[in-house]
Amino acid sequence: MLDDTDRRILRHYQHDPALGLTDLADAAGVTANTCARRLERLRTGGVILGNRAVIDWARLGYEVEVSLRAQLDKTNPRAFDEFTAAAREVPEVIEIQTFLGRVDLRLYVIARDMAHYQHIYRSAILTLPHITEIEALMHMARIKSDEGLPL
Repeated sequence: MLDDTDRRILRHYQHDPALGLTDLADAAGVTANTCARRLERLRTGGVILGNRAVIDWARLGYEVEVSLRAQLDKTNPRAFDEFTAAAREVPEVIEIQTFLGRVDLRLYVIARDMAHYQHIYRSAILTLPHITEIEALMHMARIKSDEGLPL
């Protein structure tokens, strides 16, 4: 279980993971040694999974974002595994989510422009196995994108 000290450390750490240990400890109101021990415990306990770069895809020329909702052939017991294995191989598919309900999966796809998306859709998405229905939702604007937890 996390205590208030862990939550303070995590709150500051998730806001700025580039903070040095001393600065993080000061912000959380603990000593550097306490902060280091707590961070290590949070890492080994699987609470902190890692640090990563957040990339602005548009600045790299990927102007099109599409969310594809797919239904799979539920009569085939291998449909899910075969579909997800194949979808993982498409470089422009940057996220795969599964759901309970009418939609089985959601693929998040990025492309440089509509011509590039059309090529990805025809050559890589429509060739994925076991799709019975697919719906494209074109991304218009990101209203909120925050992975920080309210700690």
